[in-house]
Amino acid sequence: MRVTKRWVVIVDGGRARFVERDQQGRFRTISSFEAASLHMRSRDIGRDRPGRVFESADSSRHGTEPRHDPHETEKRRFVALVIDEIENALKDGSFDEFVLVAPPKVLGEVRQALPPTLAKVLTNAFPKDLTKTPDHELPAYLLP
Repeated sequence: MRVTKRWVVIVDGGRARFVERDQQGRFRTISSFEAASLHMRSRDIGRDRPGRVFESADSSRHGTEPRHDPHETEKRRFVALVIDEIENALKDGSFDEFVLVAPPKVLGEVRQALPPTLAKVLTNAFPKDLTKTPDHELPAYLLP
C-alpha cells in the first residue's frame, strides 16, 4: 500500500515554507523563500518619481499617485509564484495532497488563485500565520 505524501504549505504575503513530516512524524521544512520586496518601502518598489500631469487651466504640473499599492501588487505576484512552485512540485510527484496555512486575507487570495488541479488536492486550510514558527512547534497548531 502506498503512503500518501502530504505537504504543508505555509505562506504569508512575503514568505513561503514547504513542510513535510519525516518517518518519525516530525515536521521539517524542505524549502522556503522570501519575496525580494518584503522589506522594501513602497517608494523603493515603484518608480523613482510619481507620474506628472498638466493642470488644464494653467501651465502647472502635479504628481499623481499610483492607482494600486505597490506592496499589494508585489503580494499578488508572490502568491502567483508560490502557486507555481506548488504546481511544479505536484507535477514532479513531490506530494499527493497539501494543507494550506496562511493569514486569513492571504489564505483567501491563495485559494481564489488556485487552479483546479491544485484545488482538487488541497485537503485542509488553516487561517493562521505560522511562517516564523519553528518546525518543532508546528504540531501544536496543525495536529488535533
